[in-house]
Amino acid sequence: MTSIFQRALGMDFGRLHPQIRRRFSVGLDSGEACVGRGTMERVWHGRGFVKPFLTLGGSRNILVPRAGRDVPFTIENVPYLDSYGRETVTFVRTFAFPDGDRRFDATMIYSPARRCVVDYLGTHQHLASDLHFAAGPGGSLVIRSGEHRFREGLVDARVPGLVAGDATVRESYDDATERFRIEVSVVNRRFGPLFGYTGCFTADFVDAGGLGIRDGLRPVREEARV
Repeated sequence: MTSIFQRALGMDFGRLHPQIRRRFSVGLDSGEACVGRGTMERVWHGRGFVKPFLTLGGSRNILVPRAGRDVPFTIENVPYLDSYGRETVTFVRTFAFPDGDRRFDATMIYSPARRCVVDYLGTHQHLASDLHFAAGPGGSLVIRSGEHRFREGLVDARVPGLVAGDATVRESYDDATERFRIEVSVVNRRFGPLFGYTGCFTADFVDAGGLGIRDGLRPVREEARV
């Protein structure tokens, strides 16, 4: 048995830095969860006209409609079985801005049918995005989003590229500082940069069974369709 991320990476998994490998081995099989704590040196968003869209998404913990520097940051990666019996890993990111916390929530599964990780965004999993994983320079991990789909009730629609945000995530490990570094960028093909952040964090690996799923970590609604 392997983690959902090992399945997505295949042979590339062995090319990752050992600390990156451990972080992306979290799952029911390893029995580990990972809680990262650090600082985002910069949280940014695009030009003014994108803020209403970020505010709307922020109401469901999709993206973050705030910008800032040196923002305390927490990421919680906890594995569990969802309502449909699928191994799921949380990616709940909390940004502690001076005027209050903002969250960017995601839950991830591996889809054999799509042969990739599917990233459900937000508190209600209305958006599902394909994620493609690859090993990068120096044992880093590069994640790029693919097709996006909107799911609500009877609605099952592909989100056109004109309005979708294409995400690129680069995560690496700095041996000198013993910290993980992360850079996230979400860009629209027509309107340009929408949102992103850059920073670093340390990680604690804890017993997933002992940690459990704390209140508010699991999405309000779970979507069966991938």
